[in-house]
Amino acid sequence: MNKNLGIILLALGFTACDQEKTIESNQEMVLKPYPKTEKIEHNDVYFGTTVEDPYRWLEDDLSEKTKQWVTEQNLVTEDYLAQIPFREAIRTRLENLWNFEKEGAPFKEGEYIYYYKNDGLQNQYVLYRKKGEDGKEEVFLDPNKFSEDGTTSLAGISFSKDGSLVAYQISEGGSDWRKVIVLNAEDKQVIGDTLVDVKFSGLAWRGNEGFYYSSYDKPKEGSALSAMTDQHKLYFHKLNTAQSEDQLVFGGSAKPRRYLSGGLTEDERFLVITAANATSGNELYIKDLTDPQADFVTIVNNMDKNHYIIDNEDSKLFIYTELNAPNGRVVTVGIAEPQPENWEDLIKETEHVLSPSTGGGKIFANYLKDATSLVKQYNREGKLEREIELPGVGSAGGFGAKAGDKELYYSFTNYVNPGTIYKYDIASGKSEVYKKSAINFDPSRYESKQVFYTSKDGTKVPMIITYKKGIALDGTNPTLLYGYGGFNISLTPSFSTSNIILLEQGGVYAVANLRGGGEYGENWHVAGTKMKKQNVFDDFIAAAEYLIQEKYTSSERLAIAGGSNGGLLVGASMTQRPELFKVAFPAVGVLDMLRYHKFTAGAGWAFDYGTSDDNKEMFEYLYHYSPYHALKQDTAYPATMVTTADHDDRVVPAHSFKFAARLQEYHKGENPVLIRIETNAGHGAGKSTKMVIAEQTDKWAFMFQNMGVSYKEIK
Repeated sequence: MNKNLGIILLALGFTACDQEKTIESNQEMVLKPYPKTEKIEHNDVYFGTTVEDPYRWLEDDLSEKTKQWVTEQNLVTEDYLAQIPFREAIRTRLENLWNFEKEGAPFKEGEYIYYYKNDGLQNQYVLYRKKGEDGKEEVFLDPNKFSEDGTTSLAGISFSKDGSLVAYQISEGGSDWRKVIVLNAEDKQVIGDTLVDVKFSGLAWRGNEGFYYSSYDKPKEGSALSAMTDQHKLYFHKLNTAQSEDQLVFGGSAKPRRYLSGGLTEDERFLVITAANATSGNELYIKDLTDPQADFVTIVNNMDKNHYIIDNEDSKLFIYTELNAPNGRVVTVGIAEPQPENWEDLIKETEHVLSPSTGGGKIFANYLKDATSLVKQYNREGKLEREIELPGVGSAGGFGAKAGDKELYYSFTNYVNPGTIYKYDIASGKSEVYKKSAINFDPSRYESKQVFYTSKDGTKVPMIITYKKGIALDGTNPTLLYGYGGFNISLTPSFSTSNIILLEQGGVYAVANLRGGGEYGENWHVAGTKMKKQNVFDDFIAAAEYLIQEKYTSSERLAIAGGSNGGLLVGASMTQRPELFKVAFPAVGVLDMLRYHKFTAGAGWAFDYGTSDDNKEMFEYLYHYSPYHALKQDTAYPATMVTTADHDDRVVPAHSFKFAARLQEYHKGENPVLIRIETNAGHGAGKSTKMVIAEQTDKWAFMFQNMGVSYKEIK
């Protein structure tokens, strides 16, 4: 199927230099009084239980009062951070680490080879192209020119099959609402009008006539950043016509679905639609575009499991499914009767989680083996041709290409190896290095090992721990524990430029693969959902206890971090075990579990969370762990820096606003509890390099300061 081309970012590295001086933490920090946050009388009643919500007014992101509150909070936070003596040294170090040329894997469209590149500190990656590998390089799209401050980003791109036309999406200020611009690829001239108000969409070309895209009706009242978006619609846009004339293909009031995605098979014969009301499980529909009289045929008529079409061969379909296979399998079926009762196994389910892709007439089975990559190549009859020899234990991605391609490009990385791009010959199975990171980073100075620890209920949970070789396990190492644990998402090893700051200071970086994620398939995911969500928090808390028990760190030197659903993880863990952690970073978190489904597309997360409207038992379960509601008066919480953004229309900033306001009200002790609110930014995607460096600078400075850790300046 045609897919949006993602931006493949090379991981970064550094050259160790002599340490010049040690900067001690500031022992005389002055924390300004927190802004006084107004409390109002507001109560909600759930199944006979009255719940106070005195900060409900902060949900109004358009009000001047909320904007003033944001300004006042940022002033307090900035004043505190400005007092940290090594803050600027960390910023300088990060800028030096970031400042080298980075290039992504190439892809072919028409006569050109395209690739993304950043010359060092550019806010956004630039899309280049050349005719053939030895052709002259030219800039094709430079997102740095989309806006003066670098906050408008390229958010998806799709070429027509012959490469002559291209449609690309832009995101302004990090919003999920996108604009779509169409160009003639040869001369880069704009074609037709710009499409607006496009959300959660791919772009799938049908010949050179036009393309399919998805969106919602933009809310007419209230804030477009927080108002609910519920009925997704698939449209066809014909070039050089007004958007108002776009044809509704699927969805809307006739067939309401919360999420719709439309794509074409590579031969453009079939239009394939996945339809869902939650983030897990989908219906599957197909339409033969070669038959003008054809209607949609239902392949799967329920949302119990996940399925998608990975390829076709004339009228034969290749389908990935989790039906009767929690870890996934590949089946084939004819278009005449494509329903599940006619499916035949091509690649059977194994003990490892499967994520298949296609290219060069082959099927690549990318498996997760204890959260690391194992890749096998099959022919289209399901015969195993080889297990691909990877450079080591880590994460490999990018095993996809067009049917006629003879080679493809894949990336490999782990926590101590910067990302390297490899060129793979599909026929021979040989890999060669195509592009290394441009920095001389020495992985041999560090080590990364996987351990399995025991959670509260006896479940074995994997965790990968990374640190400089030779550190003493004496309980004094500054440590950051990261987790997610939700939505079937797997945390696999990847190199991080920012984490160099921690590792070169003798710190420890730990990533726990919690239940709720996808590391061990559907069963692992479901074990961390709804009435089992506490398993995720128990897994995370047990990871912290393991790190302390094994003397990697202590409670006084342990920080926890996570974003979005991971922000919920941090919020729940710090409210349940505040004494266990010294520092907490809940980022863009889902923190009000009673109302999350009232905003934007939040209702679609109910598969993982359940909702407070479901029944009394579900309400009580959510109410018990909801971070905003679980805060207790006169309790000493960890030093906390909540982070969010004023344009986040995925997890609206009201979650973070309300949590921070109540945390400041209830907290007892000297640990600072602050909120850092990025302006003109969203949930995270498309952030400018400048913003990322600033945010990471403040994270490490806040962490080291509150742990009483000195900083060894490195240049």
